[in-house]
Amino acid sequence: MASVTRRTFLGATGLAAAGLGAPGAQPVSSANRTPEDREKRPNIVVIMTDDHGYGDLGCHGNPHVRTPHIDKFYTESVRFTNFYTTPVCSPTRAGFMTGRYNFRTGVVDTYMGRSMMDASEITVAEALREAGYRSGIFGKWHLGDNYPMRPIDKGFDESVVHRGGGIAQPHEPIMTSYFNPILQHNGEERKYAGYCTDVFTNEAITFIEKHQHEPFFVFVPTNTAHTPLIIHDRYIQPYRDMGLDEETARVYAMVENIDENVGRLLDTLDELGLSEDTFVMFLSSNGGQFSPGADRYTAGLRGRKTTVYEAGIRVPCLIRWPRKLPGGRDIRQFGAHVDFFPTVLGMCGLPLPDDRAIDGRDLMPLMTGEIDGEEWPERHIFQQWHRGDEPEPFRNAAVIGPRYKLVDGEQLYDLIDDPGEENDIAGEHPDLVVDMRQLYEEWLEDVSASRGYHPVRIHVNADYENPTLLTSQDWRGTDTWYNVRAAHWALHIEQPGRYYVSLVTLDRRSTGRARIAIGGKTYEKEFPEWNAKWTFTDVELPAGDTRLAFEILEYNDEGDMGVDGARFAEIARVG
Repeated sequence: MASVTRRTFLGATGLAAAGLGAPGAQPVSSANRTPEDREKRPNIVVIMTDDHGYGDLGCHGNPHVRTPHIDKFYTESVRFTNFYTTPVCSPTRAGFMTGRYNFRTGVVDTYMGRSMMDASEITVAEALREAGYRSGIFGKWHLGDNYPMRPIDKGFDESVVHRGGGIAQPHEPIMTSYFNPILQHNGEERKYAGYCTDVFTNEAITFIEKHQHEPFFVFVPTNTAHTPLIIHDRYIQPYRDMGLDEETARVYAMVENIDENVGRLLDTLDELGLSEDTFVMFLSSNGGQFSPGADRYTAGLRGRKTTVYEAGIRVPCLIRWPRKLPGGRDIRQFGAHVDFFPTVLGMCGLPLPDDRAIDGRDLMPLMTGEIDGEEWPERHIFQQWHRGDEPEPFRNAAVIGPRYKLVDGEQLYDLIDDPGEENDIAGEHPDLVVDMRQLYEEWLEDVSASRGYHPVRIHVNADYENPTLLTSQDWRGTDTWYNVRAAHWALHIEQPGRYYVSLVTLDRRSTGRARIAIGGKTYEKEFPEWNAKWTFTDVELPAGDTRLAFEILEYNDEGDMGVDGARFAEIARVG
């Protein structure tokens, strides 16, 4: 079994160097929680949905989807009508957790080893320890499945998450599903009963009940409404009856289930008398994914997930904190995912790290009305995403200013007069295009200089995770989950010694030979019997950076040799 010892990777010295002091502040008892304390240290609940577009809510004008609980929450909230994330999951989550553009953190993509966040990054959960918070995550992490990048390594006291980018993807346990999923509880694999979103909400409610007398941070990043579009048929049928296409019917069914669970979380806060003192935020990690011609409502926005047009990066953002924020208001000045970190630290009276760039802004003055929208300093935000190990200049990139938006360095849109991005006005404003291109080039040079784009490595350390399970989520050297022959894992061996390495296949294979390369050596072995696991027991590894490459050379029925691979591997220190 993997060790579940919690550890802040920076340690006390690293956090102190970042201006945050030593980790491990003690929780605050209920007896010490005065109204002033609750104002300075509100409870924090964040619900982040996945692939949930701006138009996927009744309160945003959708005529079909049923979201009564979120719609009611909308009437009570401060609403950012122009809130931006990145076009896809992991980059948004990295920026949200750290207040830094994802290119600074090692996260450039959603898989192939490009969605692991450098362990030197400081998360909001780690920072909140300084104010005595208890933190729990229930759902989708997608910033690293192995030490030292797991939620339990990055500030969360309780973690119930799936691996990688989604349940039932190739890196997940073979038998898992949206129903009765196999999840990771504090680093240990465990099977849960029920539908995934219901399970995550159940666990979040249990955590809130347990820590109701302490300041808590509860993060519920659902894996829905991400594909595969699996949900009880009773949710789908009403949308089929409306005449919607099957994909849209399933998405709206998943959103309706999300809405029910949002209602359950809010009801829990009401029942425990915590609503007044709880900062609740609802948003999505990126825009909606849908097929061309689908019936999905987009509120008139252009594009979809993966694009930097508005429907790909503009998401719902609703915030309620009755003790502090007058609700029922729209804020038209834009916010972004990187603003969450400085906003939370600011409202808790915590200093920002002083050893690194923080790209976000504290939005609290806007939300309280302390600063009028007209007085808010102008800013530009930047978005970029595409497949690959590092960004290519101007490829699927956007610069967003108070009025104008530049796409791919060539297209210019007036977001006030043309929020649907129908009219490219670059030819009418060539000087503005030049200026915004220069802003982008300076930004890309800055964020790229933070750490570069060398691989983030999985650390093999038997004190914290033994065995280390490697999955196809973090393969490098290949562009798909299926090009097994080109894949390897980038590792850092912390403790020299003798290890075993097992290749794990999806099914039992015929006889043949397996070969691995690791620690500067190659090991090859013949396996005379059918195997699902091909194990090398005496692998001597020095400390330091290495890679694990692998292949299985199989005999077919005619006796010919072919090359295949394994989708999982285990590596463990012996003794």
